[in-house]
Amino acid sequence: MNAPRTRVQRRPVHGVLLLDKPLGLSSNNALQKCKWLLRAEKAGHTGTLDPLATGVLPLCFGAATKFSQLQLDADKTYEAVVRLGVKTSTADAEGEIIQRREVPALTSERLAEIARQFTGLLRQVPPMHSALKKDGKALYEYARAGEQVDRQARDVVVRELTLAIAETAASAPALLLRARVSKGTYIRTLGEDIGEALGCGAHLASLRRTATGHFEISQCVTLEAFEAMNEDERLACLNPVDSLLPGHTRLTLDAEDAGRFLSGLRRRGPWQDNECIAVFGEQPKALLGTAHIKSGELIPGRLLSPPEISQILESKQ
Repeated sequence: MNAPRTRVQRRPVHGVLLLDKPLGLSSNNALQKCKWLLRAEKAGHTGTLDPLATGVLPLCFGAATKFSQLQLDADKTYEAVVRLGVKTSTADAEGEIIQRREVPALTSERLAEIARQFTGLLRQVPPMHSALKKDGKALYEYARAGEQVDRQARDVVVRELTLAIAETAASAPALLLRARVSKGTYIRTLGEDIGEALGCGAHLASLRRTATGHFEISQCVTLEAFEAMNEDERLACLNPVDSLLPGHTRLTLDAEDAGRFLSGLRRRGPWQDNECIAVFGEQPKALLGTAHIKSGELIPGRLLSPPEISQILESKQ
């Protein structure tokens, strides 16, 4: 007979956990695990990272979930190993081998030329083995059923790209790819397209996200280390909610204006137009929400609730 499951007593937790997601774990499973470890009431992630990928996965708790879209829109930086001469059905190491070709001799000049070719605005067709949805169903579900569906090519931007011959333990030739890209860019597709441009085909052997927006891998905690901590240590790992707003101009309101702002009322002041404002209360010093300024009016955007503000202030005491 199985022992009864212990019911977790949830609590309000607010902040951002920067997790170094381990190999083989889905983003949602990582989120649920950390939510359970923190006993958090509310949580969400900032975009999925494939189970076969590792690296930076910002997890938002409580009030931070209101600003998670900002990380969804942020640039991402990746390091990948691209295996040359072998194409797979999924463009990564999980798929079946569908083609083998000879790999030409590669020089640093040729790799630099290819890197330039794939830097800037690109049109990408999303891979069938992806979480992108069509008619309410993920593309990978169609792929697993043996179905191919039409996918619209999308504009993506590769802001920086470097390619070098990888030093791998195996004799198989491979490239080390480093790229900073816009949201919606598939590194698997990029690796496969580079393989075609080289005339030999390729697939992604490994993928690691080293940054998302201004969050970097050096700031992350591993799941193993997080599990080993006590509750106070886990809470200390959380970044403040306003860490999601690095590009926002800070504006502080006095108590009267802060109360009205939190009620959703516009405030007028000697302010210049600005699309990205992080609004704080003066006393006590606390994040109230986001706003934008137009024609001298401070127009509320996403707001924290008074209970959320009180809970965040209490957690700092």
